Amino acid sequence: MATNSLRKQDAKIGVLLVIPSLLIILGITLQPVLSTLYLSFFETPLSKPSGGIFIGFDNYLNILKDKVFWATIWRTVYFTVVSVGIELILGIAVAQLIHSHPPAWKLLRTCLIIPWAVPTVVNGAMWRWIYSADYGALNALLLKFGIIDHYIAWLTNPITAMNLVILADIWHSFPFIALIIQAALASIPEDLDEAASVDGANALQRFFSIRLPLLRSAILIALVIRTVEAFRVFDIIYVITRGGPAFGTVAISFLTYFETFTYGHVGKGSALSFLISLFTLGMAMIYIRFLYKPEESRL
Repeated sequence: MATNSLRKQDAKIGVLLVIPSLLIILGITLQPVLSTLYLSFFETPLSKPSGGIFIGFDNYLNILKDKVFWATIWRTVYFTVVSVGIELILGIAVAQLIHSHPPAWKLLRTCLIIPWAVPTVVNGAMWRWIYSADYGALNALLLKFGIIDHYIAWLTNPITAMNLVILADIWHSFPFIALIIQAALASIPEDLDEAASVDGANALQRFFSIRLPLLRSAILIALVIRTVEAFRVFDIIYVITRGGPAFGTVAISFLTYFETFTYGHVGKGSALSFLISLFTLGMAMIYIRFLYKPEESRL
């Protein structure tokens, strides 16, 4: 009884200590969300953001009827699925490689931090130079190996440009997943792997039967974070392609930028921002629904 009483008292003290921080966080996050939601119900010009006309749900209805919006959504989904999918596969593979402690594995783990530590804008500028039609390293490399016979303007084709932006995003972001998975692998007891090895399981069987189920929580965290980031991608597209060619790399956040600051539709841009939040929340809930199984992640 005394132990239970002490636990309840500690819990109350913990809640009291956390409340001030929670109030500050809620104040910082809720105010922009509520302001965006408020503006989304108005037809508001950028020149007079406080002089909008109330139009109710018209901004949302117009967006949902717009073919450009749905084309942008599918383009964003493609970017998200391809980039996050490849990042997850590469991240798990590299994490497994580091976990097996090959020669210079500590150096490899240190080098992984470099692409992830590079600011996204700097990463985008670097890859824009690499893809340059006049002096890009990609053209020079392919030309040297005889794969092409002349320099190619890679960013003039919408499909090629989108895939090259995805490549730049993968290079920048897959180390984040690799480091999370590698940390989770390090927490798995070696006894489980050794017991399975004694029972005759090969390396592949041990990975899929023992390690992968225990990595479910780490994979869930990495997927949720990266999916939300990828779905809201803006800066790397802005730096590499500016949304071109022919709007072929415009993602949903870029469309929001166009509506708000290029076309001056603050209300419509706010509605788009709120829809992005709903989409990302929905995707996070789907991940949690299908991946979060604590009984399988318990050691």
